[in-house]
Amino acid sequence: MSKNEPDAVPVTAAAQGRTIVERLGDRSIVLVGMMGAGKTSIGKRLGQFLDLPFIDADDAIEEAADMSIPDIFARHGEAEFRAGERRVIARLLKQGPQVLATGGGAFMNEATRQAIREAGLSLWLKADFDVIMRRVRRRSNRPLLKTDDPEATVRKLIAERYPVYALADITVLSADVPHEEMVDVVVAALANHLAAQPEQS
Repeated sequence: MSKNEPDAVPVTAAAQGRTIVERLGDRSIVLVGMMGAGKTSIGKRLGQFLDLPFIDADDAIEEAADMSIPDIFARHGEAEFRAGERRVIARLLKQGPQVLATGGGAFMNEATRQAIREAGLSLWLKADFDVIMRRVRRRSNRPLLKTDDPEATVRKLIAERYPVYALADITVLSADVPHEEMVDVVVAALANHLAAQPEQS
């Protein structure tokens, strides 16, 4: 390269973020995966990076029901919770673009998966068993883990859910690294995926 030729201009993080948002159009980025995968913590930071609203579907469900998720499970059962979850996520998807974190069981519902396909871009934060257990032990508000053997419950959920989570548009391994590093990995995965897709109008 001669002295007179300009150096290649690196793509800045801000420019990368703008490109992602432009290609996203009206769609939402929908984070799916197991409890403890980091959907909320990563989702908040991703929303800040992309300058998009962050919504936690579980928070929206609690607001709509005017009670906590553990209380919904205790009073009405899982089937009623899942029905409400499906309705709330369908409503939230109409409010894109945004970063939307979903509960661990949400993507298991076929109607919800279809709604996400139509109005969103799904990203699976894939965490292995040990990572999940380290994280979920820090919190006591996991209704599905109120069992005599939480480890066996998590293994069963992984076996049931991971083949379905694998239907997501993008998969990113959720590792025990600083949140900022995980956001960088997620942003790169989004940029690569969207670069291969037709731009949204």
